[in-house]
Amino acid sequence: MSDQGGPTPPFSTLSVTRPASMVTQVELHRPEKRNAMNKAFWSEMVDCFSQIAEDPECRVVVVTGAGRVFTSGIDLMDMAGSILQPAGDDAARTSWNLRRLVKKYQETFSVIEKCPKPVVVAVHGACVGAGVDLITACDIRLCTQDAWFQVKEVDIGLAADVGTLQRLPKVIGSQSLVNELALTSRKMYSDEAKSSGLVSRVFPDKETMMSGAMELAGEIASRSPVAVQGTKINLIYSRDHSVAEGLEYVATWNMSMLQTQDVVKSAQASMEKKSPKEVPFSKL
Repeated sequence: MSDQGGPTPPFSTLSVTRPASMVTQVELHRPEKRNAMNKAFWSEMVDCFSQIAEDPECRVVVVTGAGRVFTSGIDLMDMAGSILQPAGDDAARTSWNLRRLVKKYQETFSVIEKCPKPVVVAVHGACVGAGVDLITACDIRLCTQDAWFQVKEVDIGLAADVGTLQRLPKVIGSQSLVNELALTSRKMYSDEAKSSGLVSRVFPDKETMMSGAMELAGEIASRSPVAVQGTKINLIYSRDHSVAEGLEYVATWNMSMLQTQDVVKSAQASMEKKSPKEVPFSKL
């Protein structure tokens, strides 16, 4: 839960720990660079969340940032070469190489959304540019009172292309506000982030926020992993489909998932007025 230590091998930009049973913490760990996202970060996030998705010891993830801020966005000095000088013998080949690069970077945050384990992100201080792409791919967003958010891409001459323009409108629900933030790069502070729905809770400081994030993660981890992961998958499916399609999907989903013993265990615990934390659910 702290900034102690360094990155977890084989990662050079991430610290991965197990602060509580069934809870994995993924910390962006380049505090000396304000957690700027360098070339290594973009591939390490994919490797990290691909492993988490298959880890039966993990039921929920908490994403945090080491140091003074959550993240300052992309590391322009480290990334400039591949973006500004893409390989290619002509315009067509250069364009294809650029497309491959953008698709690779998109996967860095899509892998969070694809991970069946719920992901809670806890933001303190600045969350700039690609940081907004990251947090909008998470399931639950928390922040400190001093947090601020900025869709920075137009200030560096490009349209955001790794998730913000696609996910932010579905997160906060106001196309006008999304347009304003994306077209002006103005900062959104924690009070507006809360009122617009970007975050669900605001805490006075990082320590309090981390305590709240871990408590929330513990509550999720104590529930049936069959139920929790099925809920996340169906929520994301329903977001991108009609009500009728979502109902059809969950009916097909539950025709098998309802046969789990977790339903029986949960129902029995409820009748006996027991907490879900007292129910020994099998690993998934």
